[in-house]
Amino acid sequence: MNPLSAPEVRQRFLEFFRQKAHDIVPSAPMVLKDDPTLLFTNAGMNPFKDIFLGAAEAKHPRVADSQKCLRVSGKHNDLEEVGKDTYHHTFFEMLGNWSFGDYFKKEAIAWAWEFLVEEMKVEVDRLYATVFEGDAVDGLAKDEESAALWKQFLPEDRILNGSKKDNFWEMGETGPCGPCSEIHVDLRTAEERKAISGRDLVNQDHPQVIEIWNLVFMEFNRKADGSLELLPAKHVDTGMGFERLVRVLQGKSSNYDSDVFTPFIHWLEVQTQLAYGKTEAVDIAMRVIADHVRAVSFSIADGQLPSNTGAGYVIRRILRRAIRYGYTFLHQEAPFIYRLTEVLVNQMGSAYPELVRNSETIHNVILEEEKAFLRTLASGIQRIQSVIEQQGNAHLDGQTVFELYDTYGFPVDLTQLIVEEREGSIDLPGFHQAMEVQKTRSRAATQLKAGDWIIIEQQQESAFVGYDKLEALSPLLRYRIVKAGKKEQMQLVFAQTPFYPEGGGQIGDQGWLTDPNGSRHRVVDTRKETGLLLHITEVAEIVPGTWTLEVDANRRQRAAAHHSATHLLHEALREVLGSHVEQKGSLVAPDYLRFDFSHFSKVEPEDLQRIEEMVNHKVWSNLSLQEHRDIPIDEAKSMGAMALFGEKYGDRVRAIQFGSSIELCGGTHVRSTGAIGLFRIVSEASVASGIRRIEAVSREAAYQLDRTDRQLLDQIGELLKQPKDLLKAVEQLQGKLQQSEKELHAYEQSKAEAVFKLWQQKIDGQSGLKVLLAVEDLDANQVKNLLFRWKNANQIFAAVGGVNEGKPHLSILISEDLVAERGWNAGQLIRNWAKGIQGGGGGQAFLATAGGKDPKGLEGVMNEIEQWTMDNA
Repeated sequence: MNPLSAPEVRQRFLEFFRQKAHDIVPSAPMVLKDDPTLLFTNAGMNPFKDIFLGAAEAKHPRVADSQKCLRVSGKHNDLEEVGKDTYHHTFFEMLGNWSFGDYFKKEAIAWAWEFLVEEMKVEVDRLYATVFEGDAVDGLAKDEESAALWKQFLPEDRILNGSKKDNFWEMGETGPCGPCSEIHVDLRTAEERKAISGRDLVNQDHPQVIEIWNLVFMEFNRKADGSLELLPAKHVDTGMGFERLVRVLQGKSSNYDSDVFTPFIHWLEVQTQLAYGKTEAVDIAMRVIADHVRAVSFSIADGQLPSNTGAGYVIRRILRRAIRYGYTFLHQEAPFIYRLTEVLVNQMGSAYPELVRNSETIHNVILEEEKAFLRTLASGIQRIQSVIEQQGNAHLDGQTVFELYDTYGFPVDLTQLIVEEREGSIDLPGFHQAMEVQKTRSRAATQLKAGDWIIIEQQQESAFVGYDKLEALSPLLRYRIVKAGKKEQMQLVFAQTPFYPEGGGQIGDQGWLTDPNGSRHRVVDTRKETGLLLHITEVAEIVPGTWTLEVDANRRQRAAAHHSATHLLHEALREVLGSHVEQKGSLVAPDYLRFDFSHFSKVEPEDLQRIEEMVNHKVWSNLSLQEHRDIPIDEAKSMGAMALFGEKYGDRVRAIQFGSSIELCGGTHVRSTGAIGLFRIVSEASVASGIRRIEAVSREAAYQLDRTDRQLLDQIGELLKQPKDLLKAVEQLQGKLQQSEKELHAYEQSKAEAVFKLWQQKIDGQSGLKVLLAVEDLDANQVKNLLFRWKNANQIFAAVGGVNEGKPHLSILISEDLVAERGWNAGQLIRNWAKGIQGGGGGQAFLATAGGKDPKGLEGVMNEIEQWTMDNA
């Protein structure tokens, strides 16, 4: 009987829990948008955190799913292990069953056993269970209840005590947590199992004795001060690694040998003509690429493009790690990973349709990232070579290695490999020291440290009333102090608020709070966290009671105008460019809007003009807002409402309609499009391959842009003596300028040729070593081009200096016959002489150039060179 395939395993798990009265829910997006404590979903429980904290109600008491997860930062960081072993991953699927205040330990343990042993036929004598042994610091006793439940299924010698590290699950430094019971499986051969008991290898990082399922019994909330408090209800949160389960059921010794990964490995073997399973370096590289292409592709599908900051930086780092392994160990010097995405779509597209919908975007974004990083590798290698030439050896100090890493994005291990090939070394301790200095500086500038909530009233959720009013009276529920570096702020939560929290691309409201004593406080931002609306301010003293909350109405109205304009822009883009256009990100601010969308070529000026006209036509039509608040999502979809890219929607939604434009949206909007006033596109550009960005303005900002444009045209007109036809006058001026540039270029060429004839006459009159020393009124590039003509001449040494725009330059030419005969090296010589003009330089053995800061030093340098030629003649 053939083992189950990966898709069959996933389906069998979900079906098993469907029969146990669980609601099967789709995976939440892997890229988080409304949780400031996490960049990515790193565990199956993340989407349900608000339920565990009591900040949201569960729609279903029992749920099962297969959740997309990414572990590459923070406490749960497996990145550096990936590829080196056979069971860690960055992206993975977490199979989970959940109880929100319904069943608890008894059912969770019994069903786990039933699924693994009775349904999946895992051999009983290979299984071990661990239970929490207790912790004196937290005042927690051993989980005797779980131990007793396991005795129904396992002998006592296979029920093991686990430490707080292994058997008390915590999402992070704060948040929901609780004791857990892990199920481990021993995949070793019968002989190995007989020689050493599996119980001695559990949680010892043995590659064949691995954790497969973690049953977490969520009872506590870890506070910022480290203490534990009971959650409002007890929950079950289980997580089983899908990739590990498939490996077990298919009888493989490695996750990468299961059909989750073998299609990727086989493709790489064909692509590289290298065999998997022969050499460790090749095997690690193939595992890294097979893992990382999944992580990057799913991130892009969920709306997170590679970038230089935040979550985008993490994704870029993962992709560059894959490219680097392919470049170094698989000898792939051209883009290739982008083609591997086709394998991923074929493998997982049916379970995750977002891969299919965004396949073209994923393909093109990865291709462009590969091209860019391969250029970075090339420039980094060139930089390393330049440093080696300047130093005369291949030993790089830590600061240089760090600069290669920090400036060029050049991997440290690749730097080490390159210099070792040149019989050199790198100062690794110095590199790590430089890295730590930067990390410390970065942490000091950005680290947020939140204190515990001070509860004034027990109400959990805060209600948003800002769709209908901009002022409200509300009791203060709780507050906490947050430190960012040296700056200290306060976060306040009220029972109700008109302040819109940052979300859906729209930035948070600002405004004022008036406490019961009449003191007025500025709100600098509003955000949302676990169902709470946080008002960020610098209140010095907290006064319990009812406060007055007042939104900055002008700022809100300008942001609302840009949000409504974004909807109209989206519709116009789809009408002009095609239905393939989808939103890939946005920013809605009081002063401008930014809209990212899928499109694979530059938007032509005439199309931009048409799009702008279409939006303005709807603005001037003064279309009234039709707000469909709190309606079933199916009803919204039947109306034709567009769901935005990468957003997670509940069963009930809000739809915003202006005429034929209908979108699911939680943001604030104008009452009618006339309030947008005027819409102006400011710029259109590429963000990544297949992703374009439009920036635009409305209302006062659009008027100010028009006013600036008019002023500029008036100034140009004055400069040109107010011609009747301004465009024609500018074209005539351009023509004259082009003609002048041609004449100047011809003059410069003739001047350079005249100088070279003089040089040649000086050289022709010499015998033996022919020396030319000169300071000329030519730029450095002209000098270099003229000297290059003597590359293959005989017995010529030339040094030519000059000063352009106040900066000195120097060029050295040594004809190649002299390079060969005497071993002279222009690149090495010029580095020393350049110090005299407070500069640096380098180049090849026959031709080198340098620039400097001190023109006064040029005369001394030329005298020094003259003396050198006499000494070495």
